[in-house]
Amino acid sequence: MKKNVLILIPAHNEEKNIKELLRLMMEYKISDWADIVVVNDGSNDNTKEIVAKYGVEVINLLYNMGYGSALQVGYKYATIKNYEYLIQLDADGQHDVSNLENIYKALTRDDKGSKNMPDIVIGSRFLEESVSCKVTSVKKIAIKFFRKLIKKVSGVKITDPTSGLQGLNRKAFSYYAEYSNFDYKYPDINMIIQMLLQGFRIVEIPVIMHERKEGTSMHSGFVKPVKYMILMMLSTMNAIYRNHK
Repeated sequence: MKKNVLILIPAHNEEKNIKELLRLMMEYKISDWADIVVVNDGSNDNTKEIVAKYGVEVINLLYNMGYGSALQVGYKYATIKNYEYLIQLDADGQHDVSNLENIYKALTRDDKGSKNMPDIVIGSRFLEESVSCKVTSVKKIAIKFFRKLIKKVSGVKITDPTSGLQGLNRKAFSYYAEYSNFDYKYPDINMIIQMLLQGFRIVEIPVIMHERKEGTSMHSGFVKPVKYMILMMLSTMNAIYRNHK
């Protein structure tokens, strides 16, 4: 029977990590309350075969379209299939599976009436109760900068604007599913600013995050993070301009 929650996992060449991730999801019985879909982003390793062994829904892209495009494919899938909630996490094992239920609870908790329910829940590494792996100096500088920028532009404090662990309600993910609403090249801080300026409500909860278990991050080293920060800055300025016109 179809659930009302979809767990979205974009994956590109993650054969060394996704097996353990899916094993843990089965151990935590995530499938008791959520459906799971892996968007296999043109992997040329055994990611596709490993996912199939776990009986998880998989969408196989013909070639590597990129992280943002894989996410948007998932948003479109969730919209077409009429899910109410979506939780996205990375396939590299950094996002602890125990976080998923807490994000779902935060998405659906109604403390002060429906107007106060969040549209997006971000899993933060930097709240008091969070447990996180070490963050590189370059990334720390970038995060601090973008925290201040988000606060200045929107008035909202977001402690972990680069977190890929997020929960979205139908209003949010169906908005992202529209091609013109989602920056698939750089779906990061710029999207947080855009959503805040569009009136979406975003909250954070403390989570557990680990080091990547195998392979290398798309933001590893020194040059890649610096380049990404520059491109993200340009994309963020564009998002601010478009939403203030």
